[in-house]
Amino acid sequence: MTIRSFKKRMSSNTGQIDWNHWIYRLIAFVIDSLIIGLPILAIWYLVVIPAMFTAIFWGGAFWLTLLSPLLITIVMILYYTILDTVWGATIGKRILGLRVQMLNGDKVTFIKALIRNVSKFYYIVVLDWLIGILTQGPDNHQKFTDRFAGTTVVQAGQAFGSSSTPPPPPPPPA
Repeated sequence: MTIRSFKKRMSSNTGQIDWNHWIYRLIAFVIDSLIIGLPILAIWYLVVIPAMFTAIFWGGAFWLTLLSPLLITIVMILYYTILDTVWGATIGKRILGLRVQMLNGDKVTFIKALIRNVSKFYYIVVLDWLIGILTQGPDNHQKFTDRFAGTTVVQAGQAFGSSSTPPPPPPPPA
């Protein structure tokens, strides 16, 4: 992508980057990372580190340190894939009123959710987002792997779960 095409995309009405959307997605990602990361961190300190000290005597500490990041990645991919399939959103996305759907509006299948979330493998998601934001696709809300899966993230409601409308004003005094 050249600087000229990037500037053209930034200035055109149809291809303009929706920064609010991407900021909401980033906040949702941080929320979901905390939901996944805090329990894993607790397990790490309560189980894995003591097991490593025990394994040092048995020669298995190398395998524990090698497999731990892989297991965390697998947990992340499963969390995102299962919740995108079952709820149409992760907890973070639901809090921010976002929903994952197919481009035609249908519910996301497990395989399509897996394809769109494979970028969580060792946090390749940063590269996935950058390519999605900086290159033109069929929908400007798609990260790169969304294009392969045929999925997108849409604003389904108000952020922070407040989807109710305010009550009508009282009638004027008679």
